[in-house]
Formats: sequence, structure tokens, C-alpha cells
Amino acid sequence: MEVTIDNKSGFCFGVVYAIQMAEDILAEDEILYCLGDIVHNDQEVDRLNALGLEIIDHNKLKSLKNCKVLIRAHGEPPSTYALALKNNIQLLDASCPVVLKLQHQIKEGHEDIQNIDGQIVIYGKDGHAEVTGLVGQTNGEAIIVYSDEDLNKINFNKPIYLYSQTTKSPAAFADVVAKINNRILSAGSKEEIKFIVHDTLCSQVSRKEPHLKTFSKHHDVIIFVSGTKSSNGKMLYQSCKEENSNSYFISDISEINNEWFLTARSVGICGATSTPRWLMEQVQNTIEKIV
Repeated sequence: MEVTIDNKSGFCFGVVYAIQMAEDILAEDEILYCLGDIVHNDQEVDRLNALGLEIIDHNKLKSLKNCKVLIRAHGEPPSTYALALKNNIQLLDASCPVVLKLQHQIKEGHEDIQNIDGQIVIYGKDGHAEVTGLVGQTNGEAIIVYSDEDLNKINFNKPIYLYSQTTKSPAAFADVVAKINNRILSAGSKEEIKFIVHDTLCSQVSRKEPHLKTFSKHHDVIIFVSGTKSSNGKMLYQSCKEENSNSYFISDISEINNEWFLTARSVGICGATSTPRWLMEQVQNTIEKIV
């Protein structure tokens, strides 16, 4: 049986940058604080924790002074930077350039809509670190939509600027755009409603979805490796499952079931942008020992 790792799966450049920064600092310092999980993968977090990385939340940040704190790829709202300045905290900013660009776009959009009584709408998961940082650019005024029910928060008789969390599915974002358009038409405003759609999806993530669909067709069994906290991982796994019903989601080698491979001639291993290569290699070695 052939067991192949997808060569395009694994860390995106934003995650690589954050982890490299952490490793470089920990080579000289005994401890480094990181605001939230540096990556949505428990195994990689545990590996870095052993090197001295300590994960903290915003409550813990408030009690720190005169230290170094790493900002992960997801980015942070302006309030975090203000607190760091107040408490003499050195922020080591590993925010993904794609996220930083989006934060800037939303900040500009928010300033623009003040003159036209409009709304900033963000398609994403409420509570996700990236989304929290994005909402912070609007003084907390942005409307977050994720489900059809969330669309009821929008006033369809007022201007709308729509943005998306960078890791969402292009198809799902297009669906939200269509639904908002339909709701604007149904509202029946006498004036034309300004609806501006900003394509803020990460191209690196967007390209992975069609690639993994093709990859999934070429193997009898697909093992998708990802942390359970990864929004990107859940989306990409569903893409694999749609193309190959013999697709299985695991976070650790202990979750591998030997029965998945009884009749398989080829197994494909792939993962999210938060999945380390070394973990996929562990999965590959484990499966190869089964047969």
C-alpha cells in the first residue's frame, strides 16, 4: 500500500513566521509569553511549550509588566497594543501580513462609512482570534455573520461593506454575498443600497481547497490531520469528505483505526495550514507499519 503526504499541506507562511520567531527568541530566553495558542494544533503547542513558550490569555496579559509577549499570526485589536504600551510590555508582532492588510482595510472602511451611516459586516466566526482583531478596528461596531440567522443583525436599507475572515471557504463567502444581495432586494428600498464586497480571503488558503479536492480523488483513503480548534482545518476536511467518503479527521496518531485501510491500495495524508509536517510524517510512519 502506498502512503503519500500531500506536498502542499502544512503550515502557511504566517504560521511559519510566528513559530520561527518564537524559536529564535527561545534560543536565547528561558521563557516567552504568547497571547493565545501560537497555532491551532495542540501537539505543536506542546512542542514549543517544552522550549519555554507559555500561552496566556488577555486576562493574564493585564497582570504582566516589563516582559516580552508574542502576537501570533491571527493579529490583535488596537486595545492590546495600548495595554502593552501602558505596562511596558515588548510586543513581538508575528501578525500575518494578509491579516494586517485586512485590518487596515476594515479600519479605512469603518472611517468611510461614518459619513454615509453604513455598516461594516464581517463573515467569520465570533470569538475567533482573527475576527476579534478585525472587530477591534471598528471600535467593536462591526457586525459578525456566520449563520443565516446572523444576517438578521444587518439593516438592509443602509450601506454595507462586507469583508471575510481570511481562512473561510470561497464558496461559503460567495453564498453569503448572494444572500445579502437577495435580502437587499427583498427590503425594497426606494434608493439604491451601496453594497461593497471586499475579497479578503487568503489566496494561499483558497488555492488549497480545489487542490485537496483533486488530491482526495486520487487515493482510496484520505487521512486529514488537524487540530480540532482549526477553523481552516474543518473547512478543508469537508472539501476532502465531499470528494472521498473514505476521509477521516484525526488530531493524533492514537486516533488511527486499522480497519480504515483493510482494502486500500493508496492512502493520502493531508492537513490544515496549522498542521506541522512532522505530525503528518508521524501519521505516515504509523500507517506504513500497519500493513
